[in-house]
Amino acid sequence: MQQIDFHKLFQEFIYNPREPMIFSSGFFLFLFLGFIAVYSIVYRHNKLKNIYLTLFSIFFYYKSSGLYFLLLLVTAVVDYNLARQIARTEVKQKRTLFLVISLIVNIGMLVYFKYTNFFMGMVYDVINKPFDPLTIFLPVGISFFTFQSLSYTIDIYRRNIEPVKDISEFAFFVTFFPQMVAGPIVRASVFLPQVRQTPFVSKADFGKAIFLICIGLFKKAIISDYISLNFVDRIFDNPGLYTGLENLFGIYGYALQIYCDFSGYTDMAIGIALLMGYRLPVNFNSPYQSASITEFWRRWHISLSSWLRDYLYISLGGNRKGKIRTYINLMITMLLGGLWHGAALRFVIWGALHGIGLTFEKLLTSLVKIPKNKLTRILGVIITFHFVCFTWVFFRADNMKVVHDMLTQITTAFHAGIMADFIKGYPYILMLMALGYILHFIPSHIENYAQQIVIKSPFVLKVAYLVVIVLVVIQIKSSEIQPFIYFQF
Repeated sequence: MQQIDFHKLFQEFIYNPREPMIFSSGFFLFLFLGFIAVYSIVYRHNKLKNIYLTLFSIFFYYKSSGLYFLLLLVTAVVDYNLARQIARTEVKQKRTLFLVISLIVNIGMLVYFKYTNFFMGMVYDVINKPFDPLTIFLPVGISFFTFQSLSYTIDIYRRNIEPVKDISEFAFFVTFFPQMVAGPIVRASVFLPQVRQTPFVSKADFGKAIFLICIGLFKKAIISDYISLNFVDRIFDNPGLYTGLENLFGIYGYALQIYCDFSGYTDMAIGIALLMGYRLPVNFNSPYQSASITEFWRRWHISLSSWLRDYLYISLGGNRKGKIRTYINLMITMLLGGLWHGAALRFVIWGALHGIGLTFEKLLTSLVKIPKNKLTRILGVIITFHFVCFTWVFFRADNMKVVHDMLTQITTAFHAGIMADFIKGYPYILMLMALGYILHFIPSHIENYAQQIVIKSPFVLKVAYLVVIVLVVIQIKSSEIQPFIYFQF
């Protein structure tokens, strides 16, 4: 009988920067079984449940970012106390001061960890001196949990919600592990009432959760990771070695990869939360079916786009101060939205292009009445999809030279004649891409029908669905863990 290597087992619980905790890892799936077993015992006791889930969430974040889990504690303690001070005082200047402190703490952490080298590099460029970037670790998901916590203090300041009285409830809200590191960004008004209630999981909830976890695993570990490692990364690493046709399919591949990666994470996050009796908002709604850039941002990363709209765009004046000011506010919002994604010029350009696209659409619709029919919608979907794909080049490329090389190959060395050889050379990649896009563009009622099949299945069959997906993932996954793309944001 083989003995258990307790030292090796213990090492699994220690932070390893090369193997961060992610939903698609075998260790998480194993750990979650133990977690949910204890949770099924404590969930009826509200205080104990909150503490238990918060401690597990902190451990989850420790496995993702090491000792930087302390940032979560700082965020929770600071914003909990500042929100209470904001609610207590009627003096506007004091309330504003407490809000500003919250902004400084949260945005300050974000700026230091994410943008120090970016801004220092710009300064050194201006003074024409070489800059050696500082070694600064980027804690996983810092952009997400700082925005989530900020929404709480801003909503308290606006008198939209009342502050929580128990810090354990607020800590639960800030650290909730399914969505803490990559969203969706949850509003306190939506989530805090659930924290105070005894969770309930119906048979329909359980079936929907299993469906979402299976779909999320399939998107992430089967489609996204496979086409990334075996095709997309190779194209973007050295586009000059490939024809324009291959570069174009590399862009289509990345558009599918980032969607499957990010929406796959969201599906799993929503499913895991639902297994525990908590409901998170939808974060993706078939974004490539959009017939305009405006519609795209109503379907893509919905929690971020709505956050930027409610806390930035509207705060700037929204569309209340005339057309010119509206266009300026749109550009500022999208530029900062681009910068939120990464400290690099290419992310700013990506945001600027979307800002230009949104501004152009608003200007066009104010000048021309476009008829609404099937033909214009199909044309709108095709144009929007290719515009979004074009902007993804800037988002994915490691530098502007890669952008130049890809666009040059597509426009000057397309070589459509190699299509037959291309299909023979990448049969599995193209099949997975075709499957991914077909699943994305199928009507929503078909997806709902598939979900109902899982919901109505017996318990044993539901578990079997999940086991099969996990076994398939184990068979095709790479030897190295592939972190979710949005972990870097």
